[in-house]
Amino acid sequence: MSPMNRLLAYSVFLLPLVTLAQKPASPAPQGTRATVVRETAIYLAPDTTAQKVGQMTPGREMVIVEHSGKWLRVFANTDVEEARDADVPLFGQESAPPPVSGWVQDKGVVTAATANGDVILLGDAATKETTASEPHSPARAALDARLLYRRVSDFFPQSPLAPESAWRAADIRWQLQKADTMSRPSAHEKENYLREQMDDDELKKIEKKYPHTKWADMAAFLHIDNKLCGDWQGSTKCPEKESELYEKYVAEHPESPKAPEALYSAIYRQCVLVDMYAANGDHKKSDGARASAKGLAGKLVSHWPQTDYAAKASALIYKLAEDIPIYGIDRE
Repeated sequence: MSPMNRLLAYSVFLLPLVTLAQKPASPAPQGTRATVVRETAIYLAPDTTAQKVGQMTPGREMVIVEHSGKWLRVFANTDVEEARDADVPLFGQESAPPPVSGWVQDKGVVTAATANGDVILLGDAATKETTASEPHSPARAALDARLLYRRVSDFFPQSPLAPESAWRAADIRWQLQKADTMSRPSAHEKENYLREQMDDDELKKIEKKYPHTKWADMAAFLHIDNKLCGDWQGSTKCPEKESELYEKYVAEHPESPKAPEALYSAIYRQCVLVDMYAANGDHKKSDGARASAKGLAGKLVSHWPQTDYAAKASALIYKLAEDIPIYGIDRE
């Protein structure tokens, strides 16, 4: 899925979390951490005819404190801080869902002791992530996917799937935040500090926990979003600064899966500067940007020839050679 498609897909999921009733008077007891892969009702007693006191959604955490046949007494939704800080709409007024104590059926419950549990959680998360990109998808699909990915890295930290799951959880959250941020009027301000910044704490944790890995490299790439201008408003300072950011990223993360995309982003901005400088009558700088774009494109085609970004860069260089404007097409 392309970044733009993901952005559009996730933007509709900034909805309030399901609230749970009956806040317990005491802190969560000790027990087995668990989650569910289906929506699960929480009952006051181990009986489906008993009063429902809440609803567990996929990926939410609970603590199992007692077994009774096919029933589990749980302290559910114990990740209150996670809900308050990371998973509610960033600009909403909703309070964090309070924890609730009750009984759930043991169907679809996954713990660290579940055989193949890491694969099960990642598989269900990946399914929901795909569903989130489809038209008319369930409103919670992206958020459920994020939380299920989180549980993989939380419950199975030694699993080879843990780093990928942690990255996917952080990436979904970033796209949710970005969709919200870019939907606001402040997103059109030229200066990046005039709009809300995406919270990058989770990205920093990935970089710290998995240093010198592709996951840390990809997390570092997302940081650039917070540094980009909104609307360039015809200012050369914006593409100049952004090109430097992307070139620096490639220099510092040459093996990153995001390196071709970053290099293309720098090339595009150099092509934009060719037109901007020319429109301002500064032909010396325009020629310099043209040379820079060609040099960077050569590097991209040489190092990552099979990527779409190499082909896209070649198309930009062709337009430069044909004197076809990249920015400000009315100039033609």
